[in-house]
Amino acid sequence: MSTPKLPEYSTYLEQFSIADAIARLDDHGDGKLNAYEACCGRHLRAGRGEVIALIHEDMQGKVRRLSYAELEAESARLAGWFAERGLGVGDRIACMLPRSAELLITVLATWRIGAVYQPLFTAFGPDAVDYRLGRANTRLVITDHANRAKFDGLDQCPPVLAVGGPSAAYADDFDWRVALACSPIETTPPRLAPGAPFLQMFTSGTVGKPKGVAVPLSGMPAFALYMELAIDLRQSDRFWNMADPGWAYGLYYAIAGPLLLGVTTHFCEAGFTAEGALEFMRRHRINNFAAAPTAYRLMKASGLFDEAHSELELRVASSAGEPLNTEVVTWVERALGCPVMDHYGQTETGMTCCNHHALGHPKHVGAMGVPMPGYRLAILDAEHNELPAGQPGVLAVDIEHSPAHFFAGYTWQEKHPFANGYYLTGDVVVRNEDGTFQFAGRDDDIITTAGYRVGPTDVENTVLTHPAVAESAAVGQPDEIRGEVIKSYIVLREGFEASDALADEIRQRVRERLSTHAFPRVIEFVEALPKTPSGKIQRFKLRTDAAEKAAAAAEK
Repeated sequence: MSTPKLPEYSTYLEQFSIADAIARLDDHGDGKLNAYEACCGRHLRAGRGEVIALIHEDMQGKVRRLSYAELEAESARLAGWFAERGLGVGDRIACMLPRSAELLITVLATWRIGAVYQPLFTAFGPDAVDYRLGRANTRLVITDHANRAKFDGLDQCPPVLAVGGPSAAYADDFDWRVALACSPIETTPPRLAPGAPFLQMFTSGTVGKPKGVAVPLSGMPAFALYMELAIDLRQSDRFWNMADPGWAYGLYYAIAGPLLLGVTTHFCEAGFTAEGALEFMRRHRINNFAAAPTAYRLMKASGLFDEAHSELELRVASSAGEPLNTEVVTWVERALGCPVMDHYGQTETGMTCCNHHALGHPKHVGAMGVPMPGYRLAILDAEHNELPAGQPGVLAVDIEHSPAHFFAGYTWQEKHPFANGYYLTGDVVVRNEDGTFQFAGRDDDIITTAGYRVGPTDVENTVLTHPAVAESAAVGQPDEIRGEVIKSYIVLREGFEASDALADEIRQRVRERLSTHAFPRVIEFVEALPKTPSGKIQRFKLRTDAAEKAAAAAEK
């Protein structure tokens, strides 16, 4: 059977209209938006309430299905409880829960009252949680017994709504079951200006604390376009985005994106294993799959998927977080029996450059693809002049000519990433003659490990809290499975001696205080760190050293 010819990218651009993209998400036509209405309410008005919104499998393998009508009813009761507590438009409501029905209900209830949903990754430690809650002036936290202790000892902890109810240690917590028994909210979801926020994200940086990214409602059309064009999400698809919704890619494109299209999304509560992923795909007959490159590498390394194409039903696969290499792409096509496409984006912008499953255009292994419709991307030199094809420079969004672009700046103006009408991504990219874009490197020190972007400053500052540490620098070290692992170079204080036991102690401190995904797997004790005359750490020298030592170790 021949493969249907895809619509051409250039033809699609000729008829593209951001107004049409907005109209598809809004049946009010009043120039205002509400995320609950776009992701749920309008589907009921269109007679699609019985469509399944979520299929959730818990740690014991129990499966729960939640239709859009059931999601409406559950979120209405929780929204009623929110309103009784005085929560409303613009308030930040944070959630630290595993991938679960309760998490999805929380998201929709938050949007239903015009509040702003704030994700908290379940691997965060108290330091990461404390900063985010304090910075955002968060009004309420929703969590469960497994994660409750992460809110102990914070400078300021908002009231807590506990899934599973209050425990003896936290008797003052509110009870989720009582909240879900509340009378459904009767007020109409508030219609808000497109610039009003509906998500409060934080993104890692190379200097200082994580920066706030308040995603406005005007970002929803871009989310939907990505699902339609790059992911090629169809009404009949059984879609599983493996990314954790505590991070941008999982929240934007495992929750908001599928719900905007009125499609079913899948949650697997269990942590990743190759065997677990294979069984989940089999049981739920997944045919549209998205994950970080690390997941594909682990699946490949397991050997379990080598003949999986004969029993799986995958139609398309997608990847985001870092470039895929030829070996992995070839393996996916052979072992999983479907094409895999690379996609590029940031917390600030969502996905902006993709190899689109649903559009015909030149597709090269290792390339980022072509700009999302609604975006004009440019490559800039150090003076912010546009460069021709073939010359590497900083990837930028031409804001005036990018009607789908929604990032207006960091929430608390922590950094100014704009110049001469461009948003500067910080990534070094080259544009090919055929209009595709390709990574050339990066001009900052962000570490990408297992698909997560980690700023070195957070790691370094947490390492420095150990009494033995005088100085610390964190860089990414190449790793076959995770892409990079975090390596810390550490100068000890007088009176302390380097040892494996001390290294383990430092690792554990970072795991507990910062995050279980952002700790240094490799620690090297050194006499001094390379610095500029002004005292700035030269991380580029440490990256080179880490890469050389990793390569030498691999050859042994």
